[in-house]
Amino acid sequence: MRQRLIRRGTEEGTAAGIYGLIVSAAVMATSHAHSAAATAAAVLLTLAVYWSAERYARLVAERIHDGHRPSWAEVRRQLSLGWEIVTASALPLVVLVGLEVLRVEQYQAVLVALACNTGLLALGGWEIGALGRLSTGERLASTAVAGSFGVALIVLKAALH
Repeated sequence: MRQRLIRRGTEEGTAAGIYGLIVSAAVMATSHAHSAAATAAAVLLTLAVYWSAERYARLVAERIHDGHRPSWAEVRRQLSLGWEIVTASALPLVVLVGLEVLRVEQYQAVLVALACNTGLLALGGWEIGALGRLSTGERLASTAVAGSFGVALIVLKAALH
């Protein structure tokens, strides 16, 4: 079932989801917020800014390269795309806030949320490898590369603590 859901997604959506996971992990790793809820809010606001900036850049690029103002239909279409940059981080944020509700110390909660994020990145690397018809070795490499982004951010969090 999961492969069918990924296949229905677009190339842009897949890329946005991966990028969103990396950005959300970077915000969690570097946040100095006093609560998990505040960290989650910072992640969501940051992702919303990234989504807005990316949509704006696409509309401006269309105007430059097409030589005319985008139609309202095109503006609406662009504003309906790329939400995966925000939504892909839902599970790590639920983990983060859920652990706060369970009174887990914030540093530990962030590490667990970052581990969840890393797992999603690695899983994405594995699934993308399957959909790209990669060999098992290539899929393992794809998984390792995707997961390494998350591992790097866990190391950053540990270094900053």
